[in-house]
Parts: sequence; C-alpha cells; structure tokens
Amino acid sequence: MTQTIVHFVFTGSGAGCLVRALRKAGRDDPVVSTCHDMNFGPIDPSDPSARAKWLENELGRIDRKDAARSARDWDDARFPGHRKVAWLTRGSAMEYAGFLDWLWHRGDTPCDLVDLTEVKISLPPEFNPPRPGASPKSAAFRHPTSLALLHHDIIAHNKLWDLAEPLPMTERLRYREVWGQLLSENAPLRVIEGDKLVSASMSFFDSLLMSYVTDKWQKIAMVFSWVTIFDWDDRLWQANDTFLAARLRALVESGRLEIRGETARDIVFGEVRLARARQR
Repeated sequence: MTQTIVHFVFTGSGAGCLVRALRKAGRDDPVVSTCHDMNFGPIDPSDPSARAKWLENELGRIDRKDAARSARDWDDARFPGHRKVAWLTRGSAMEYAGFLDWLWHRGDTPCDLVDLTEVKISLPPEFNPPRPGASPKSAAFRHPTSLALLHHDIIAHNKLWDLAEPLPMTERLRYREVWGQLLSENAPLRVIEGDKLVSASMSFFDSLLMSYVTDKWQKIAMVFSWVTIFDWDDRLWQANDTFLAARLRALVESGRLEIRGETARDIVFGEVRLARARQR
C-alpha cells in the first residue's frame, strides 16, 4: 500500500502555490502551512501564546492564528502514519527558521525533505518565450529564492515533489545543532549570513530602510519592496512586511522618519520621508 504524503511548508504563500501545483497534477496530498514566521520573535519558548504576546508588544500585531493553535496539533496528531515531507530553501529566512523549529519538535521521527536551495528550476516555454534565432527546445533555468516565489505551473512542470528524499541522521543532527544554538541566544530576529542562519538585533534592517528613504514623500510599499529584494541577487529573502513595518514605526517614533496616509489596516498604504530635522 502506498503511504499517504503530507507536505509541510513554512510560508502561507508557498503552501498555496504547492496546493495549486499538486491539484493541477491530479494529486490530493494534504499541504500544511505552519505560518509561524519563526525568523522573528521568541523561540525559547516557541509556544504560540508567548509568541502572540511578543508580536502584540513588539510589533503591534495580534496573531490570532498563533494564539489559538496548540503546540503541534497540526503534525502527528492529525497525520499519524503519513509520510511527512518538508519544503524549504535555505536562502529564505522564513522557510529555514520554520523548518528548523519544525524539525526540532519532531525529535527522531523520520521525515523527507525537498531542499530547493541548489535546485535548477526549468521554466516552461510560456514563462520564457524563445528569442529570435534560438532553438525552440532551449530551456531557461533559475534557482528559487523561495517556494512562495514559484508559480504553481513551474512547480508542476518540474514535478518538484519528486525531489523529496529522506533526511539523513547526520544532517538532522547538524540542523538540530544550528537551532539549539539559536534557541540559546533567543534573539528577536534571525537572518541569513553567508550560508548560515544567525541571530540578529531588532535594528538589523534599520540602516537599510533608512537608505531608501529620501526627503520626498514616497510609498512605504515601494521602500519595503527595495529592502526585500536587496539580497535577491544572492538568492536571499530576509524579512517580510510585518517586521519591516514594525521597524519603520520605531524609526518614526525615534524622530528619524515621518509618515502620512497610513491606515489602521496596513502601514504599507502610507507614505514616508526623512524627518524635517534630518533634511536640514
């Protein structure tokens, strides 16, 4: 009897892309998104209630999904006997941290891994129309920064689920050592440095945020976009808008920036500029 597969993905967008790809391929494998954003916030302890309090106090965000979700009910209790496959790229701080936390709580329970970090992704012809004079059979390739940035047609075209391999004990122990070190440091932020996930301070992105702000009003969403793609040439995705919004507000409160037009729903709809005192 073929064992039922359940996939674990560490961003909500990535889970959505994988679900659509699987369904397009006629597969009904369950896909579970942890949605914890373990690259920021407390990880020792990492229980949802502690993280929800930190998110509210430090970032001004109430994450009811984190608060309501008990320890690991979405794992073994829901999927006993399933073959469990985790997906990540080690260039995405969100995916890497989420995976390490997930693996830490699994102990020695076997699991498979789809690590896309060094995978060369083939683009279907519709995503890469051939240039004049080029062979119609020539393929374009790229390395993914995150599963969340892969269109579902690209995932299905490459049948990326076929890359799942059992995680060897040597690698499991190495990953546990990395997360154990991060747990002992329990920093407010984790980022990719070289090929490692390391602890960082809350102000890690402040200078980068400031570098994209001028004395002219500009959309906050545009500033966040520039910060987000800053490391994409190195295939790194370090932070999402939730954390950047909290740091932008901190810079405003410190008198370094000014904002206008933000809404109660989302700061990204507003505009930002250097504080007038800094423009003189």
